[in-house]
Amino acid sequence: MMVLRSCLTYTRFGFGLTALVLSAAIGSSASHAADKDEMASVAVRYGDAAFQDSPDFQKHVSPLLGKLGCNGRACHGSFQGRGGFRLSLFGYDFKSDHDELTGRIDPDDATASLILTKPLMQDPHEGGRRLNEGSWEHHLLLSWIRNGSAGIDGDPIKLQSLEVTPREIQFQAEGESTQLKAVAVWADGSREDVTTLCRFQTNDDLIADIDAEGKVLSGATGDTHVVVFYDSAVIPIPVMRPVTDRIGENYPETPTPTKVDELIVQKLRKIGVVQSDLCTDAEFLRRASLDATGTLPTPDEVRSFLADTSPDKRSRKIDELLERPGYVAWWTTQLCDFTGNSDEQLNNVTPVRSAASQQWYDWIFKRVQENAGYDDIVEGIVLAVSREPGETYEEYCQNMSDLNRPQPKGEFADRSFLPHYWARRNFRTSEDRVIGFAYTFLGSRIQCAQCHKHPFDQWTQDDFKQFEGFFKNTNGNSTAPHNGIRKQYNEMTAQLSGTDGLKGNQLRNQFAKLLREGKTVPFGEVIPTPVASNARAKGKGRREAAPNAGPTAKLLGGEVIQLADYEDVRKPLMDWLRSPENPLFAKAFVNRVWASYFNRGIVHPSDDLNLANPPSNAELLDYLAKGFIENDFDMKWVHRSILNSRTYQLSWVPNATNRLDEKNFARAIPRRLPAEVVWDMMAQALANNETNQAIVSSLDDRALAIAGANSRQDRSAAAYALTVFGRSIRESNCDCDRSSEPSLLQTIFIRNDGQLLAMMDDRQGWLAEVAKQHNLNFSASGNDAQAAAASRRLEQAKERYQNQVKLIRRNLEKARKAENQKEIDRLQAQLRRLKDQAESNGLADISDSKVSDDHATKRTALPKGWDSVKLVTEAYLRSLSREPETSELEIAQQFIEQADDPIDGLRSVVWSLLNTKEFIVNH
Repeated sequence: MMVLRSCLTYTRFGFGLTALVLSAAIGSSASHAADKDEMASVAVRYGDAAFQDSPDFQKHVSPLLGKLGCNGRACHGSFQGRGGFRLSLFGYDFKSDHDELTGRIDPDDATASLILTKPLMQDPHEGGRRLNEGSWEHHLLLSWIRNGSAGIDGDPIKLQSLEVTPREIQFQAEGESTQLKAVAVWADGSREDVTTLCRFQTNDDLIADIDAEGKVLSGATGDTHVVVFYDSAVIPIPVMRPVTDRIGENYPETPTPTKVDELIVQKLRKIGVVQSDLCTDAEFLRRASLDATGTLPTPDEVRSFLADTSPDKRSRKIDELLERPGYVAWWTTQLCDFTGNSDEQLNNVTPVRSAASQQWYDWIFKRVQENAGYDDIVEGIVLAVSREPGETYEEYCQNMSDLNRPQPKGEFADRSFLPHYWARRNFRTSEDRVIGFAYTFLGSRIQCAQCHKHPFDQWTQDDFKQFEGFFKNTNGNSTAPHNGIRKQYNEMTAQLSGTDGLKGNQLRNQFAKLLREGKTVPFGEVIPTPVASNARAKGKGRREAAPNAGPTAKLLGGEVIQLADYEDVRKPLMDWLRSPENPLFAKAFVNRVWASYFNRGIVHPSDDLNLANPPSNAELLDYLAKGFIENDFDMKWVHRSILNSRTYQLSWVPNATNRLDEKNFARAIPRRLPAEVVWDMMAQALANNETNQAIVSSLDDRALAIAGANSRQDRSAAAYALTVFGRSIRESNCDCDRSSEPSLLQTIFIRNDGQLLAMMDDRQGWLAEVAKQHNLNFSASGNDAQAAAASRRLEQAKERYQNQVKLIRRNLEKARKAENQKEIDRLQAQLRRLKDQAESNGLADISDSKVSDDHATKRTALPKGWDSVKLVTEAYLRSLSREPETSELEIAQQFIEQADDPIDGLRSVVWSLLNTKEFIVNH
């Protein structure tokens, strides 16, 4: 079966479809209309060679060329075309395509036209045969040429809608099939069956295949979408084949305490997937704490939560978590990811290295802490200008200088706007701004439309260029100020010492030096420039302009805006974002929040909201987006709605129905934790009791509170680990800038990296605290990572030698019992050689100064008050947020009490817990 694997290539389609075949497939009759209101398919009409009406270029000719693969990326739709013949990708540029085609038409002999002879292989054609002579496709193109090969007059006809039936397909067995039908509804009210002119795609051909005629074939169990493309329409159709027979009335009774749960179970009931059981209280507490605040619960918090028998304790805990500083810091970090807060891209904003990224972080932090509406936060970014109302340029430079000194005066977060967003080095061109803006606030990858029609969405190159108009009139750069302040900037620079002849980095470094000396230096500004109207001023020899004269821009899928009507052309852009009619703004945010809690979005990937990549549960996404808008873009409403759902609180343990399903949220999916969270939880698990408790309410030395995302600028202790565990590099605003993939380097880091060993052996850490409480020696120093690592290697070498000594002594005891003097002499000589070797390696303390027959390895006795059970339980609560099972407790207790040093034994238990999957993933 010929199936469209990607809408970028169509070379595998068949050559043509006969009227007879299509009549059978779509139930057409001999008449040219399916009914009184709907025009029949062109395959029926032009299946008869006698039918000579002229087809419409937009409605029929261009879609047919797409169906045949002529304007696909692999053929004439490629950027450079093929054989000197170039069409717009997927036929979105009707005028250009018509001009190209008319150059290959013979008006005197239509049958000799290259657009026919090439695909018929009557002339050599690199693309092979595309047409069969006598087919309806051939007749349609021939009729168009014979009737004058007309293009389109004026603007393209607006496709009002594409009605595809059935709207949802539910198969029961493999091999079943269903025929799609697509009806185009045009702005003038006319309707036409365009099934034969549509392109088709399946998003998972293992579950549902689709052929060139729109016939859907059932495959494996599961759910996916097939997608129908015609003109500007992209219509996804859900296709399901139940995993089990537990569907409809056979579905087990399942609690749905929230609307989220209702919508999840509504989908699961269709595909026969049953939810897992609820997770345990310990699992919930750890999962929600890490997800919402990036912080482990403390041992006391775990004990208290497990002891609480209140039925509403989970909802109360959610409210508590959302008030913690960890929530503010973690979601500030994520908003910095989405908006592109990168040290490397901001070194042109302030003279002080990393100051801009910290200001960016602080500005968002303050608003998340105040629970400002998401739309208000975005407004402060989208409409950002550098100066406060009424602030002169001199006052602005004085205030910014004070904010960028080694000891800042005031708080940047108190300023009304975040102009740094517009001043980044990777945000200078209007094209870069369109792409970055779409990623950040619309969760969409629009860059394809920069050059051609988007292959998976409705956006064309014209849409991109018209939308770009909103991004051309905002200027801002510290090192190259725009004309509006250039004179003042240069005058201030000339008055400062040591600036003569300096440019670029040299000038910026001098400014930084002057700031340290208390001087005021000039700063660049972000200022929107009003768009001048094309209207001519009234007066002698001049005339009035026509109404609405001047440059325009068009909102994506929305209205055309007269830019000259606005002092700031970004204002209608912001109004459109927060409008309830905007299809992407609210969905992009709630989808990202959902993805952070479930390992994948309702739309996956979470920054690729396009029509051909539909949500796995459209009703759920619509509900969350609508509720977000109705609750004034309250971010905590989204978090509470998700966290309080039974769906979020399901166990990760699969059942037979949901074992292979991840996209319908029938169970929790264990997932690798984000880099900042990994570092903080390692530090928290190994910290002394006071610090462990304080981390919950403090952000001191937290990776969550690191502002930027460039390891070259990051001088924190966590920098290397954050790189290893994949923190966002914030280069493109793409969610893929953050990695959650496991790697060998991560495993090596947790097992034996010097930083981790230093935290474990820190004299201010938990192990040292336990040693002090029991008057035991604590040999390693965690103040020097290299010293700690060397000490650890020394301990490991000692352990190897001690094990060898123990083995020899056991064999020596056996030799004595057997009265084997020769073996006794050999083993004693081996002990002496081992002692000499140990001394030469600085390990003389592994045995007594003399090797005696009755020597026994020295062990540190368990001190008074030592409680292995209590300490093992504490280690589990610190790392895994649960108490150990009986078998785990017995093994760890025995290991500690048999160790030569109980602190070393406890250290090994802690190290082992940190190296479990249970520690490093959220479950």
